[in-house]
Amino acid sequence: MSMAAALAYRPDGSGAGLVFQTRPGSYNDEALIEFLEELRRYLRGAKVTLCWDGLASHRSRVMQTYLASSRRWLVVERLPAYAPDLNPVEALWGNLKGRELANLCVDAIEETEDVAHAGIERIGADAQLAFAFLAHTGLSL
Repeated sequence: MSMAAALAYRPDGSGAGLVFQTRPGSYNDEALIEFLEELRRYLRGAKVTLCWDGLASHRSRVMQTYLASSRRWLVVERLPAYAPDLNPVEALWGNLKGRELANLCVDAIEETEDVAHAGIERIGADAQLAFAFLAHTGLSL
């Protein structure tokens, strides 16, 4: 099972949201494009600046074509290599792993998925926590 998440902040700092997805296996460029389309629907087509690391799927030819065709709503800013401390989603994963997934021992991956979803719901319901993840990076809106 793989997970993808995006923390979405209103430009004026008045709110934050969370888009989260799980899928069997790993993400590739097509799966990430599906996730970006889910993000677009969640944000109702609003303009987005996406801060992204250098994952190979983020740089593929298929992804570059998609990003070029999405410029009216999506701007991508690359994070420096090896800089997880600049990515607020890394703090989200740390929070999830430190609470709901800490010492979890289950019989089936579906149980892990259920627990992860419960943790994501907890995090997504707490805008202050989302802003704390952003503050931890030292970045601002």
